[in-house]
Amino acid sequence: MPESQDSQEIRQWWRTSIIDMEPGKIAFRGHPIEELIGNVSFPQMIWMMVQGKLPSEAEAKLLECALVAGVDHGPQAPSIAAARMAATCGLGLNNVMATAVNMLGDVHGGAGEQCALLFYGIADLISEGASLDNAVCQGLDHWRANYGKIVSGFGHRFHKPVDPRAPRLMELVREAAAAGTVSGSFADIGESVQKELGRQRGDRPIAMNIDGATAVIFCELGFPPPLSRGLFCLSRAVGVLAHGWEQMQQGGRNKGPMPPRFLPKYERKES
Repeated sequence: MPESQDSQEIRQWWRTSIIDMEPGKIAFRGHPIEELIGNVSFPQMIWMMVQGKLPSEAEAKLLECALVAGVDHGPQAPSIAAARMAATCGLGLNNVMATAVNMLGDVHGGAGEQCALLFYGIADLISEGASLDNAVCQGLDHWRANYGKIVSGFGHRFHKPVDPRAPRLMELVREAAAAGTVSGSFADIGESVQKELGRQRGDRPIAMNIDGATAVIFCELGFPPPLSRGLFCLSRAVGVLAHGWEQMQQGGRNKGPMPPRFLPKYERKES
């Protein structure tokens, strides 16, 4: 029997190319779930779901390296602190995780997306004929004109002059480039930005941080900038889960950001 106009409209309301699901059938991007289970890694599954096709094992391995590197940075990270406080307020793990992920905004959690925008902008200048060095300088000038002096992906309040995660990730990118998995062009861009920022600081080294290094990987793998933030949320959610669960085991009720004997300074405002 032909579908009615109402039926067609209903089916079109949430149209998707991600999943084909009906009673007795589940297929992701055309792949039956029973063929994926046991044959596809979780990073491959993430890639397929957001990019539309399965990556090679080498591509998925490089993505996995970025995901592993960003899982946690301790309770001093606002998202982790919020998760632990939420756990002491009696929330369930899903609410604890949502509390933390909702804090991953432009300042805390969004630097990878912003850095990817910078890298892609520099790559566009190179494709238009600029040299790598000139493209980096132009890209940084454009960045500062639009976003301010802080360049996302570089510098760290704790790790100076080296973020221990970045050199290892860059080493893995170089290995992947040598194997032909990626081009290595964004590794060149990232390292050139780091070098130029150091030069502008009077030859004082500056760290490429986790956001800069993972942005290199996400750009090398062809992910659009907004997915850099989404992938970071997936990665950091692992640490959030661990901290939320640990806090639940430790106990505690209504823990604020500092022990009770330390009170905020009251500032009286003159009317």
